[in-house]
Amino acid sequence: MIINIRRSRHEEGEKLIAIWRRSVDATHDFLSDAYRAELEELVSDFLPEAPLWVAVTDQDEPVGFMLLTGEHMDALFIDPDVRGQGIGKMLVEHALTLAPGLTTNVNEQNTQAVGFYKKMGFKVTGRSEVDDLGKPYPLLNLIYP
Repeated sequence: MIINIRRSRHEEGEKLIAIWRRSVDATHDFLSDAYRAELEELVSDFLPEAPLWVAVTDQDEPVGFMLLTGEHMDALFIDPDVRGQGIGKMLVEHALTLAPGLTTNVNEQNTQAVGFYKKMGFKVTGRSEVDDLGKPYPLLNLIYP
C-alpha cells in the first residue's frame, strides 16, 4: 500500500473521527464507557478543525493521523484495519523530521502503544497518575533521544 502524509482537510473530519473511534475501541478497552463517550464528544468538536498530519492511501483515503504541537505529539491514531503496516512508524518519522526532540504521552494501560513507542526508540522520562483531563488513567511521558 502506498501511503502519503499531508495536512488534514476540514471536510474529512467525520472520517478522522471514525478512525479515532475504531482505534480507541481496538486499544483502549480500559476506559469506562462514560469516559469514552466524554472523550468522543471532545474529539468530535476538535478534530475537524485541528491542524493534523494525515496518512492517506494513493486514493487519498485517510488511514491514520497525528497532532503535532511544537515538539510534542499530542495524538497518534491508526485505523485498526491497517495497523501493523508501518503507517504509525511513517507518521512518527515524519514528526521527527519536524521536531527532532519529539515528546509524547501514552496511556500506560495501552500496552500496544507503549510497545510501539519503545520499539521506535522512545524513552520513558516520567509518569503521571492521571491523564490530561485529570482522570485516573496513568500516562507515561516519552521522549525520542
